[in-house]
Amino acid sequence: MEFDIIIDPAKRSSNFRKDLWKYRGLFYFLSWRDILVRYKQTAVGVLWSVIRPLMTMLVFTVIFGKLAKLPADGIPYVLLVSAGMLPWQFFANAFSEASNSLISNSSMLSKVYFPRIIIPISAVMVSFIDFLISFVIMIGLMIWYKFVPSWNIVFLPLFILLATFVTIGLGLLISALNVKYRDFRYIVPFIVQFGLYVSPVGFKSDIVPEHLRFWYSMNPMVGVIDGFRWCLLGGNIAFDTTGFLISLLVSVIIFIVGFTYFRKMERSFADII
Repeated sequence: MEFDIIIDPAKRSSNFRKDLWKYRGLFYFLSWRDILVRYKQTAVGVLWSVIRPLMTMLVFTVIFGKLAKLPADGIPYVLLVSAGMLPWQFFANAFSEASNSLISNSSMLSKVYFPRIIIPISAVMVSFIDFLISFVIMIGLMIWYKFVPSWNIVFLPLFILLATFVTIGLGLLISALNVKYRDFRYIVPFIVQFGLYVSPVGFKSDIVPEHLRFWYSMNPMVGVIDGFRWCLLGGNIAFDTTGFLISLLVSVIIFIVGFTYFRKMERSFADII
């Protein structure tokens, strides 16, 4: 006599927190696996984590600092761009990986039960490796220019947490949509590219006209990037509290919507994928 075992996700929803803790080993495994294979069979390997931010930083410094001659208020423009690149590079990498994570691990979704949320979150955590490498580059530049950060740097962990919060929220939303609507794999690169130019990576937020500041601040990465600059570059950077609160509110909304939609859709992932 043969028996079929049916796993019903709906019955497990009440044990979501317990399941997250129970399957924490899978989270570590997926994160470590992605770290090992990220630059496998590439010519320069992990050096891509250094080359990409350096090249982007160089391009932005030349275009915005040398050609456009945007104000930097006495700060070396390369430091201004580097401080903006730190959170943006983390967001762009983590968001791209998280958005495609369910599709990339489709075989797992159809075979075994585990909290599906582990997959996109582990993809976000892997991008911390690139973030740490970029942070070391930033420290090296600050030493080169003999730039000493102020006491504001003690708030940096809060903005790192906010960057992670935004990335996970948007990553959960788009990864769930990507399972049902495969068009989103083409939309994600557009979001990243467009977001780069409407976020204060190569410029300071104070050049944005006052009448556009509200709409500009609805980009959640505006508050994150401005916060990073304020923490790393000190008193030379003005901190727009109103703009930050707007970005923070949008970030919370994105996280709630992303988490809610992901939890609603995850019980059907195996059927759709």
